[in-house]
Amino acid sequence: MNYSEIKPPSIANRIYSVWFRHYRVYIKNIFSNGFPPFVEPLIFLLGMGLGLGRYLSKVDNMPYIQYLATGLPLASAMFTSAFECTIGTFIRIEFQKAYDGMLTGPVTINNLFTGEIIWCGTKGAFYSSAVLTVFILCNTLELTPGLILIPAVGFIVGVMVSPLSLLFTSFVKTINTLNFFLTGLITPMFMFSGIIFPVSNLPAWIQWIIEVFPLVHAVNLVHALSAGSFKTRLIFDIIYCIAFTAVVSYIAIKRMEKRIMY
Repeated sequence: MNYSEIKPPSIANRIYSVWFRHYRVYIKNIFSNGFPPFVEPLIFLLGMGLGLGRYLSKVDNMPYIQYLATGLPLASAMFTSAFECTIGTFIRIEFQKAYDGMLTGPVTINNLFTGEIIWCGTKGAFYSSAVLTVFILCNTLELTPGLILIPAVGFIVGVMVSPLSLLFTSFVKTINTLNFFLTGLITPMFMFSGIIFPVSNLPAWIQWIIEVFPLVHAVNLVHALSAGSFKTRLIFDIIYCIAFTAVVSYIAIKRMEKRIMY
């Protein structure tokens, strides 16, 4: 055999191999992994939607329970991506040493974490689809052409939150430190990104700070899809999502390279 003629796999195949590895691990325990997304939204909707719905008749010209159900699919996408790229990534680095084995093949660190980010986008799409399905079956939401696109926005949330999570994980030395990120940033994003109440209800100076949150721009997209109302503001939201993903992904992958190689 002429070894000079052997060509390494294409970049797409290398990234796919990382994605497929995470997929295989996930489906090994498909019931315990896949069942919670269908139950968690019901619990939250019963606690928040039915409880607060008695005091809040309408929000943004729609019943409060419907307003809440529109944004919750993105919350599920955010949380699953955050946990995957904090606790999951930390375990793969420090305990399983999974990345060491993966990097012995023709996979670069860039390929490795690009595949991981895309995998988180896939999980975001699945989780948001699961939550949306539950709400449609419970007649909380009516199926419309706009709502069909919510899983696509869930994918966007997954690929936005995962590099942010990787960036934080690249700095931590102990797994308990990840609580600072999950409690100090992910929970506030959930509370103040327009899922539970409109951002416009907050003081103006807080609204400017919240604009930094990537989730608020995705929630704007979902509310526009749900209402069938598209404004010029959405162009900014889309540009922000793309720019945030590109910039943070670049920085996060560079940081993870230093973490793993040095």
